[in-house]
Order: sequence, then C-alpha cells, then structure tokens
Amino acid sequence: MNNIVQILSKYPQYIEKRVFKAGKTIFLENDTCKSIGVLKSGEIVIKSYFSNGKEVTYNVLIEGQMFGNNLVFSSNPKYRGDVIAQKDSEIWFLSKDNLLKILKNDEEFLVLYLTQQSDFSKNLNLKIKLLTISGAEDRLLYYLTFNKNRISYKSITKLADELYLTRESLSRTIAKLSKNKKIKKTGKTLELVV
Repeated sequence: MNNIVQILSKYPQYIEKRVFKAGKTIFLENDTCKSIGVLKSGEIVIKSYFSNGKEVTYNVLIEGQMFGNNLVFSSNPKYRGDVIAQKDSEIWFLSKDNLLKILKNDEEFLVLYLTQQSDFSKNLNLKIKLLTISGAEDRLLYYLTFNKNRISYKSITKLADELYLTRESLSRTIAKLSKNKKIKKTGKTLELVV
C-alpha cells in the first residue's frame, strides 16, 4: 500500500471514500475542484476532447497518486480535462479544509504531498520541453536521454501519445533511427546507442 494512503487511513474522519466503475466520468472539464482525490486503487486518466474528434491525454494516475492538488488552492480551480476512471477505482477525497488540517498536523504526509507536487511539476516541465522540440527524431532522442537512454513501452500508440506524436510518425522515426544505428529496438524496449 502506498505511503500516502497508509497515512490517510489514520484520518478516516476527513476522508470521503467513493468507488467508480471503469469508464465512469468523475469530473468534467470546467467543473470546479473542491477537494483533492487520492487514488486508493485502480487507474484514472485526465483528458480533453476536441471538436475535430482528437483526444489528448494529460495524465494517467495510478494507486497512491493525487489529482486536484494543483487546483484546490488555485484562484481558478476548474478542471482542464475530464477525469475518467480507466479501471475500477476507489478514490479518497479530502476537502481543502481537511487537507489543511492533515498538512498542519502530520509532517510525514506534508513531505509526501510536497514530493508529489514537485514530481508533478517536473513531469509538466518534461511535457513542455517535448512540445517545444519540433522534430519527431529530436523529440524521441531527448525522451530517451531524459530516461537514462532506455525506455520500455506498452504500445507504440501509448508511446506516441507520451511524445505528442502520431503513431505513424513515431513508427517511421523508430525505423529510421534503428536503421541508422542511433537506437536499438528489442521487443518493446528502445535504447540509445552511445
């Protein structure tokens, strides 16, 4: 069990526990965020849909991760995407007031909370950096370097989504870099040749 979940289990009086079936929308884009959610179990995704039919995934959260923590203290606490249960999920919700009570009284929780906030900021900076790199080849090479020259992926489609590329563009790029011996592809693992 994740440390954040373990710590929060000491404060049942502050937690609203809710269960969502896979595919259930928890919050819609532009809903007001009034609490943070801690994913006790399952998986959720935050994504937007555009009028041209395209969807963009901003974040995939797994057990022990939080959402809403960047919004609950914001001057404009609106969700920037739909929050959807990707798998059956149990979420523990903490209102802003109850979150502040725990943060004031539990230093271990405070440290874990700040660590997740920092990690989120670091991942956001990676996404911004990836979007500023215009070429698919440079984007993939940067991503490999960022991940210590080696990445494993579940599918080309998911990796393409992480890199903000089309599946076709990423497949061509991997083939070209492999042919030029800049990367080594073994199954679903890519390695930078150094």
